[in-house]
Amino acid sequence: MAGIISAANLGGVADPRLGHEADIIGTKKEHEVDVHHDMEPPNLNGPGSIYLDTSITFENYHYWAKRSREAEKFIRTDNVGFSAMGSLLRKRKDKQEIAAAEPTEPTEPEPVPEMALTDEKKPAADAPADAPRSDEGSDKWGVTETEWETAQRAARTATWGSIFYLITTDILGPTNVPYAISRMGYGPGFALYTVFGLLAAYSGLQLWRIFVGLDSTRFPMRNYGDVAFRVFGSWARIGVNVLQSFQFFLNVSLLIESNGQGLAQMVAGVNNTGGFLCFIAAEVIFMVIGFVLGQIRTLQRLSWLANLAIWGNVVVIIITMVVVYIYPPNYSAVYTSYGIEKGPVVTSANWAAGYGLEDRITAMMNAVFAYGGATLFNELMAEMRRPMDFWKGFVIAEIFIYVCYLVNGMVVYAAQGQFTYNPAYEGIPNTPGAYRFQTVCNALSFVTGAIAALLYGNIGVKVFYSSVMRDLFHFPPLDSKIGKWIWVVVVPIYWILAWIVAAAIPQISNLTSFVGAACILQFSYTFPPLLLVGYHVQKDAMLPEEQFNPRTGIAQRVDHGVKRWIRGYKKKFWWNTFDLIYALAALATAGLGIWASVMSMNATFKTTSLTPFSCTNPAG
Repeated sequence: MAGIISAANLGGVADPRLGHEADIIGTKKEHEVDVHHDMEPPNLNGPGSIYLDTSITFENYHYWAKRSREAEKFIRTDNVGFSAMGSLLRKRKDKQEIAAAEPTEPTEPEPVPEMALTDEKKPAADAPADAPRSDEGSDKWGVTETEWETAQRAARTATWGSIFYLITTDILGPTNVPYAISRMGYGPGFALYTVFGLLAAYSGLQLWRIFVGLDSTRFPMRNYGDVAFRVFGSWARIGVNVLQSFQFFLNVSLLIESNGQGLAQMVAGVNNTGGFLCFIAAEVIFMVIGFVLGQIRTLQRLSWLANLAIWGNVVVIIITMVVVYIYPPNYSAVYTSYGIEKGPVVTSANWAAGYGLEDRITAMMNAVFAYGGATLFNELMAEMRRPMDFWKGFVIAEIFIYVCYLVNGMVVYAAQGQFTYNPAYEGIPNTPGAYRFQTVCNALSFVTGAIAALLYGNIGVKVFYSSVMRDLFHFPPLDSKIGKWIWVVVVPIYWILAWIVAAAIPQISNLTSFVGAACILQFSYTFPPLLLVGYHVQKDAMLPEEQFNPRTGIAQRVDHGVKRWIRGYKKKFWWNTFDLIYALAALATAGLGIWASVMSMNATFKTTSLTPFSCTNPAG
């Protein structure tokens, strides 16, 4: 996850898909769909929906997932993405191939080949490819299997090439990496970013394995909450959605804090001769912008802004890497925030001297924060023509991100040593010459931060409203008259609470560490192995003699309860045991990270001039 935060963190918000997903959360459209018009069952979310229907068995999900994966093997993807680019580079003469390689609007999906269907499901030879098969019947919503496939596949257009782009824009943003390495040193910094990168890749592949085993055109999955629901039930879905909303809330607090610092820096001018803006006042300005723009309930038309935000962050990173070698560190900011006095720049090949366990764990949690993109991997897979191909784009993106992190972190640390600041661009001093670069970075970050905060706040409120207020307390949909008034009231409250957190803890590094430990570490390292164990236990507990009727969705099991769980667990005993240990280790690390971040917050208040609701700008 980009640090501090950027619009890129939302998993490809440049893709209108995410805007639409956010738009329907908590609205009538989310659960009142015209079957004959949209080819989806009524009540898509709420009591009795396919997303929350506890009567749908694991066998039902698994059966239709296998059918979907088989059918997807025959769906072309060479006319889009990297494959299409390769076709053009090879200068194929076939005009049809060249035309197919060019970006086009999504078209109707190709019909599923006969070989992908069981004999009893094959359409008649003279029937249209997309016509309902006369012998297949319809489900309890009156929708045939062919209609399901046509409706669901029409919305899935992404390929592994576009997934590479989306994951990269989601995670990449190494402005906190130099700070983390400065607290660890070259060797430990390299080792920890490598280990966390490998584990993040393993966890991402775990989510992929679960997704392809449970997602189908009949029962599509949309997000992390859906995965948790299908493996462990309603309580897991609610817990995941609440934690995700809490993460978005704290992300908004971080944005208020970082952009408050940047705004105060811009006003201060060269050598603080331009003027003075109280840090709290700067945060209030950003907060007001946030809850005014936050009254926009729909996000579909903001995707182009999010795309600009991504490239704005790239410009900031490049400027920072160049300027730190031309000008000295921002000594005043480092002294205000960390209590480090001006002196020669010192770097270390081993653990950096002068830091305790709490500092190093805080730095480690910043590394965790940097890889926090798993929260939205399921949303990305839900948009793919062939989810089985997800691993290709994912692995390439992880390697690219890992290299960028190490290069940026090592380059800035080599120039600034122990004076490396978080975020890195605010470590550029406000001296003559350097101030213009500091201002450009702050201005770009302010704009991109406002976009990101708008998106985080919007989706955070909607996810919480949908999973808690609607599901548990039966609040009205957001697009109803009462719901619209609730939105008008809730958004300012949400932003004011986020401002209170930011103003009370004016310590970006420690607050980032807390978010990484309490939220991001769970989605990237704790939940995936636990979910995979639950998936394996249920899948491997199924016996050949057990019968499943796809028409009724009823599974005839030979046993239930603990005996069944033990049988399923023993099938992949060592793999399941490793994943359980991995999950427990991640949970313990999270506890350690929360402890370290809280202790570091307390120590920083005691040893520096920073205080809660301080008027002093932490960035000098």
